[in-house]
Amino acid sequence: MNPDNGNGNGTGNGHRPASTISVTRLAAYYGKHKAIDGISMKFEPNIVTALIGPSGCGKSTFLRCLNRMHEVIKDAYAEGEVLLNGENIYGPAADPVRVRRRIGMVFQKPNPFPTMSIYDNVLAGFKINGLIRRGINYDEVVESSLRSVGLWDEVKSKLKESGSALSGGQQQRLCIARAIAIQPDVLLLDEPCSALDPIATLTIEELLRQLQKQYTIILVTHNMQQAARVSDKTAFFLADETRVGRMIEYTATSDIFTRPQDKRTEDYISGRFG
Repeated sequence: MNPDNGNGNGTGNGHRPASTISVTRLAAYYGKHKAIDGISMKFEPNIVTALIGPSGCGKSTFLRCLNRMHEVIKDAYAEGEVLLNGENIYGPAADPVRVRRRIGMVFQKPNPFPTMSIYDNVLAGFKINGLIRRGINYDEVVESSLRSVGLWDEVKSKLKESGSALSGGQQQRLCIARAIAIQPDVLLLDEPCSALDPIATLTIEELLRQLQKQYTIILVTHNMQQAARVSDKTAFFLADETRVGRMIEYTATSDIFTRPQDKRTEDYISGRFG
């Protein structure tokens, strides 16, 4: 699996077409407990997909399986097939580190590295992945990444200051800039707005609509209005009586909110449970 996927230097200089992820019969475990099972779905390029469902239905577990973050938890593992542009990220030749480089992730709580400056936070992925090398203009990488998330004009005069000094919304945009600096193929976001105020949330939502021009984006959210506003397709997850999460329905967002095909989807969206 080529970590740069045709980009040459993996720096984010020059954009590639967005990528496709195809999932077939995916199951994930925490030790002996099966958390999700039988999930098959395809994520198209330049599409924002929202994953919705009540707490404990496996949304975040599924998301972490898409870049092999799930298996960093003790005794956790996954079965099934996840293809990134036709390559199985769980295949014997796949390197989990390179997989995570190509499929970036932003977490629920903004987590800029507190001992690093804003500048160094953007470049953290280069250092973690061993991509620091001659011939890369890192000033350009930092500026381009911060511009992509609408943060450059707000922080360009204080790049050497701590990223932790920023507001919550700014910190989350910094984390997104850090994720896209090494130009992944896909961007995963696990409830990226749950800790933010409404104004910062709107900023992030507008940002996602811009970023989808370059990336395939998969978003976990508990906010039904957010899913309706920002996503093109929506998948509804629900745990069964054995607490195993399953994907119940997956279709265009406009259809899932106005014409759901499964009664359980309709009940959840209408607030009857969850």
